[in-house]
Amino acid sequence: MALGCFSLYPSKNLGAYGDAGIVITTRPDLLDRLRSLRSHGARHSRYIHDEVGINSRLDAIQAAVLRVKLRHLESWTKARRENASLYDQAFADAGAGVSGTGLENAKLPLLTPASAPGTRHVYHHYMIRVPSELRDGLRADLSEQGISTEIYYPLGLHQQPCFAELGYRDGEFPATESAARETLVLPVYPELAHADLARIADSCARFLSAS
Repeated sequence: MALGCFSLYPSKNLGAYGDAGIVITTRPDLLDRLRSLRSHGARHSRYIHDEVGINSRLDAIQAAVLRVKLRHLESWTKARRENASLYDQAFADAGAGVSGTGLENAKLPLLTPASAPGTRHVYHHYMIRVPSELRDGLRADLSEQGISTEIYYPLGLHQQPCFAELGYRDGEFPATESAARETLVLPVYPELAHADLARIADSCARFLSAS
């Protein structure tokens, strides 16, 4: 591994009080470069800048918050995984499929997340897929019941204005575009009560079954 990057944005599984992040590496040369870049390009002496860098030092308040929260990360991850498992079972009982099997093959038009063998999903999000023509209606129905959802990444990267100069057009990345139109994130945070989780799953199943 050369570099690993972790976001510690407040809404993440391990979140700081404000914007924060971590970069890790196993290479001493990259470590030296990163330390330089994070401090305005100063490598050896204060106020002597060997290259143009940025001000990206993690401040002490963020570090203090993270140090306390880090002790609880494993228990929070366990709770997220338990919540996701309860969703999986509730949706499977209602006839949903698993991501990768195709919406057209599911009795209930909903796909739950799939984990690759040998991995441990930490469920920053619990993202379902539903037919694009039903997604916004489902979201509105859940909102009326006081259930918060989110649509992350509503466009593929090739559809973003900042990449227009690359010349890609709609339809060139059909899998990406389908995912952007079909995915919806449900609450999965560690403190979510099982009764509330069951109500969310039941509400999704009822809406999709009736559509």
